[in-house]
Amino acid sequence: MKGEVIEQNYQYDLVGMDKILQKYIDNNISLYGENNELIEGKLLSSMSNQLVIQKKDGGLTLLPNLAKYRVSVDKLPEGLITKPTLLWLVKTPSSGKQDLEISYQTAGLNWHAEYVAVLNDKDTKTDLKAWVSIENNSGTSYKDAKLKLVAGNVNRIKNAKDIQIRGGRGNEVLFVESSFFEYHLYDLQKTTTINNNETKQISLFDAANISVMKKYLYRSDDYSYSGSSQNKVAVVVEFENKAQNNLGMSMPAGKVRLYKSDGGASEFIGEDMIDHTPKDEKVKLKIGEAFDIVAEETQLENKKITDKIRETTTQIKLRNHKKDDLFVDVEKFLGNNWEVKESNYGYEIKDASTIMLKIPVKTDSESILTIKVRYSY
Repeated sequence: MKGEVIEQNYQYDLVGMDKILQKYIDNNISLYGENNELIEGKLLSSMSNQLVIQKKDGGLTLLPNLAKYRVSVDKLPEGLITKPTLLWLVKTPSSGKQDLEISYQTAGLNWHAEYVAVLNDKDTKTDLKAWVSIENNSGTSYKDAKLKLVAGNVNRIKNAKDIQIRGGRGNEVLFVESSFFEYHLYDLQKTTTINNNETKQISLFDAANISVMKKYLYRSDDYSYSGSSQNKVAVVVEFENKAQNNLGMSMPAGKVRLYKSDGGASEFIGEDMIDHTPKDEKVKLKIGEAFDIVAEETQLENKKITDKIRETTTQIKLRNHKKDDLFVDVEKFLGNNWEVKESNYGYEIKDASTIMLKIPVKTDSESILTIKVRYSY
């Protein structure tokens, strides 16, 4: 368009019975009762479905309830509209129709990624299918729209009408990916129609024969733990998001559902959420808890050495009722100012507060981890 917008007005005074009656204060209206009873006169007051009408002879008719009446007015009052409307005052050197390109932000549009993974019979490989789910509750439909998705955590000032938009990933067939500022932009290579009050799913990518590793994880909190308890061991599936592992792509935040065939049909075995994951990073999914592996943790000793030194001795029994030998990764949270004095298994330091131990457990057997830790205050 040649010219400029010098004023814009967003009008949202929508048609409604209460607003029409308010606009008709000091004007004549008609009411029809159940038996064709007619009441005419000047509307003096309209409040909470109660009307005060001045008759032609000067008398007043008071209606405490409009349930039995139909109200008739001559025309739609000025200023009321049937849908929200944006009006522009435009200054232009020429008259006639012109093409405009309008950019605006709207609430009510949201999208997220969803993944479906199917493990093989040995739990060593998986096929992965990714989808984009687009939800349109904006109040309007978008016909033959050109769709672009931004992957990443875009900072926006929030209010009651804002909806946070989260990211996605395309493939060479439907989407073209490019870097965009500190995010990833995915451009759908065809137009699509997104109707109001609709959820549309579009294929994001397919990846087959991905190498995975199934692990068993037990988390222990020595810093606050006391007594004895029998606990669950988590089942974790990990895979590398690398090109040599048939992936190597930016994976948006979303829910991953895992399935495995029982020989006849694919059965659901668990699900987990992933955050935005760049290429060459590891994906870890906790899909449930092991049925046939039991962890029993007991604090054997909690000794005060001095006012500033304390020692604890913890025993963790791991029992394996599965058919195969396995390892259980023990993630032990120790807190601050700790020193491992004794341990019958080697450990690695994960961070300043946590150590990791890999405990072998043979089939139908029990392995016992005993660890003594000294704390300084």
